[in-house]
Amino acid sequence: MENLTAKAFELRKTVLHMIYQAKTGHIGGDFSVMDILVTLYYIHMNVAPGREKDPDRDRFILSKGHSVESLYAVLCDKGFFPKEELLTYSTYLSKYIGHPNNKINGIEMNSGSLGHGLSVSVGMALAGKKDGRTYRVYTVMGDGELAEGSVWEGAMAAGHYKLDNLCAVVDRNRLQISGSTEDVMSHDNLEKRFASFGWYVIHAEGNSIKSLDEAFIKAKETRGMPTVIIADTTKGYGVSFMENKAGWHHKVPTEQELRAGLEELEEKRRAANE
Repeated sequence: MENLTAKAFELRKTVLHMIYQAKTGHIGGDFSVMDILVTLYYIHMNVAPGREKDPDRDRFILSKGHSVESLYAVLCDKGFFPKEELLTYSTYLSKYIGHPNNKINGIEMNSGSLGHGLSVSVGMALAGKKDGRTYRVYTVMGDGELAEGSVWEGAMAAGHYKLDNLCAVVDRNRLQISGSTEDVMSHDNLEKRFASFGWYVIHAEGNSIKSLDEAFIKAKETRGMPTVIIADTTKGYGVSFMENKAGWHHKVPTEQELRAGLEELEEKRRAANE
């Protein structure tokens, strides 16, 4: 767990470099979701380079597609594509654009139009059931996108079909581009809302690999209903001057902020390995 925590801080450094170089990106949500992605890709998901067409591979949809930099960093580190390609992020004619692009190895669908990921994941999970496949489907949503009505249509369908091969994760960092989620559209009763649609609800510390690992194990053990993990995270996690700041939803660091951020992330990476 300590090694993967260190890995998550190291990959945040990759993201920080990407966004600084490209002069674009959603760094706050990248940093809040990183531990979730690391736990899935390094522990729980049955995926690997060269198996992108394997019918029994697990499926992953990053519904909050604006946090694609973290997904690209993880996929690159896992060997889905070479680092030289990652360096082209957001450059002219690069396929590594600002939202997931299914022309890239390891990415199942173009996403980022908020509210669509869960519904598509429901379709994938239902298809797996009908085809007798063993794969699982995972999707990560931002808490801000839960104001989209299509999310709750998908939640209703998943409960109706008892899709126990489906696990949704809410990156609950409580901030969106326009401020606090509780000011924009409050979500204080998320547990009751999902439960009312027939979901098994788990809480996890979203920036703790250990807590997330335990939650994903419980999700795999759940039968007869889909699972949602409400992962309490910190926007901008890992860099103190970015944490819990709505302004870092979409902001490019200055050279000074780049250096300070990299130094802080490196300190935390080393501490995690001690």
